[in-house]
Amino acid sequence: MGELTDKMKAAGNKAAGSVKEAIGDATDNERLEAEGKAQKAKGAVQDVTGTVKGALGDDI
Repeated sequence: MGELTDKMKAAGNKAAGSVKEAIGDATDNERLEAEGKAQKAKGAVQDVTGTVKGALGDDI
């Protein structure tokens, strides 16, 4: 179950980060663009965490 939860959170963070980054880029808002990049990175980490949990059976 932890794998699925992490993967769902990852997808949400990646999507929200992409939107923030695109809006920041389109409006020349460097802060928003940076927040989007950071949120996408957080999603990537969550994705890896979910993959590892799945491989280890959530025992980490």
